Amino acid sequence: MPSTPEPSQPAATAHHYSVIVVGGGQAGLSMSYYLKQAGIDHLVIEKHTVTHTWRSQRWDAFCLVTPNWQCALPGYPYRGNDPHGFMKKDEIIDYLDGFIAMVDAPVLEHTEVRRVTPRPQGGYDVFTLQGQFSADQVVVASGGYHAPIVPRMAERLPAGIRQIQSSEYRNPQALPEGAVLVVGSGQSGAQIAEDLHLAGRQVILAVGEAPRCARFYRGRDVVDWLADMQYYDMPVSEHPLREGVRDNTNHYVTGRDGGRDIDLRRFATEGMELYGVLEDYRDGALHFSPNLAASLDDADQTYNRINAGIDKYIEKNGIEAPPASVYVPVWQPDAERTTLALGDAGIGAIIWCIGFRPDFSWLDVPAFNGRGYPGHVRGVTPHDGLYFLGLPWLHTWGSGRFSGIARDAGHLADLIGKRHAGYQRAA
Repeated sequence: MPSTPEPSQPAATAHHYSVIVVGGGQAGLSMSYYLKQAGIDHLVIEKHTVTHTWRSQRWDAFCLVTPNWQCALPGYPYRGNDPHGFMKKDEIIDYLDGFIAMVDAPVLEHTEVRRVTPRPQGGYDVFTLQGQFSADQVVVASGGYHAPIVPRMAERLPAGIRQIQSSEYRNPQALPEGAVLVVGSGQSGAQIAEDLHLAGRQVILAVGEAPRCARFYRGRDVVDWLADMQYYDMPVSEHPLREGVRDNTNHYVTGRDGGRDIDLRRFATEGMELYGVLEDYRDGALHFSPNLAASLDDADQTYNRINAGIDKYIEKNGIEAPPASVYVPVWQPDAERTTLALGDAGIGAIIWCIGFRPDFSWLDVPAFNGRGYPGHVRGVTPHDGLYFLGLPWLHTWGSGRFSGIARDAGHLADLIGKRHAGYQRAA
């Protein structure tokens, strides 16, 4: 793995900054890029090291599920020779290392923010393990995936079964012998199940309600079609689901080996065992919901619906393209299997791939709804000088991705700059 360029380390005695950015991932570094351009003094505080998650929470065969041309961090677009390919883990890290070096952000690493509170006179106090700071404005750029979700039933499973969360998975060889139960079929679950399946491991997949999409359709990557259709420019305020889209599970697809569909039905014809949602463990057996057929059907309906939208776009614009098609299931479950005796299954490991919960408990500002999600409009909260950046669907589909972070960071930087100028005049 390439070494991370050493970011500048500001002195801990310089307590006040115009802006403090919490989080040193692609969002926090993008914010720093624009603040440096504007000449606004700031500090990025990172709990671990910059872009830590990309280095420590991805499996060995991980690759992007979006084409390389969508890697468009501010001032640092993809410059490789395979814009329609999918960068692998080491290539992603190389790309990020170049971005880190280019931005040269003022970063304080290995520093956990323990509390952020409003100051009576305006601005915010930021308490960390390295001391106390203050800022006129604060940007929360720590993402929305903090606490891995593992159900309490896991505590009752036999101690001899190794249990890990998706962020801990590395490769099939690192797991003990026996079948592997993968719980969840979102992007991580589906890709990890595929990784294990291709390695010849027996996989039991508890299928969730995640949708799927085609990798390629009518001669092009579906992402290319959707970009032309301006789907990625649609703000959350114009999406049919409005803010509800933020709760959606990502479509499963892969960029592996040049990109392809993930078809769980085909995996079933090759020996992968599919069940519905895992509900409980009791009396020595795993218990599943009888919803496997419905989940597979719903995923396929989404797949075909996206392709039908592309068909309409092609027809409306008179575009020459290969013929349209509709996915026809290659496998159907004979019946819903709702129990699996653990002693008969030979399961040696379980991988929990059911997502993460946000944890903003350190932010002592009443800015959250009943589900712990921050209230904001395009990252701007009702609280003066407090912003969020890098959350899924903060503004558009690309808000939490390499493709859309620049637009969001630039927008917030403009607002921060105007407020900063007001502070300067008042001083």
